[in-house]
Amino acid sequence: MSQTDLNRARMQLPRVYPILDTATLGARRLTPLDAARAIVGGGGRILQLRHKEAFTRVLFEEARRVAAYCAEAGVLFVVNDRADLARLLNAGLHVGQDDLLPGDARRVLGDALPLGYSTHNLKQLREAVAEPVDYLAIGPVFGTVNKQNPDPMVGLEPLRQIAEHANRPVVAIGGVTLENAQRLYDAGIASAAIIGDLYALGDTASDIRRRMAQWSELYPHA
Repeated sequence: MSQTDLNRARMQLPRVYPILDTATLGARRLTPLDAARAIVGGGGRILQLRHKEAFTRVLFEEARRVAAYCAEAGVLFVVNDRADLARLLNAGLHVGQDDLLPGDARRVLGDALPLGYSTHNLKQLREAVAEPVDYLAIGPVFGTVNKQNPDPMVGLEPLRQIAEHANRPVVAIGGVTLENAQRLYDAGIASAAIIGDLYALGDTASDIRRRMAQWSELYPHA
């Protein structure tokens, strides 16, 4: 293993990985910056912005404001899918199985910014460990309502095998709640990604902050 690979294997992820889905935010009439402030105010130390439609100039400017806020707060900001925008925002990047290949994404992103990669089963994860990524995501672990055509659920026992085989930190995603997250940590994952559970107490920014504070209290960042 090269020194670069060793550094990636040692990446420390916060135990809780909040994801801001713009469609979900729009349905609640919240801006990404409103939600970002709520999450960071509740103790969040990483934040991913996920937008599955075309980026408009207005949305990019909003993403720029979120990136600047996260930088000031010392929070890792990650952009989903778009390597070009991540590079422009000096942000981390997360790509999926149908996005730019990790090697190509790394060339756009450069070596200094973190790169995550989604997998959905042990075969994909075994192939992914050779990629120039800093962490691996696996899911859905409990099912999800945030994708139109979700992959089959991974389940807890396969998750244990995945955590054992990975040479990178593993993030579990899909149906994760405050009530079931401990089972994921017990299976060996490094971080649990939350989307819908951010709104478990309600749809306002204040509700998001309170929910994030509950997560931070139960699973403090090491």
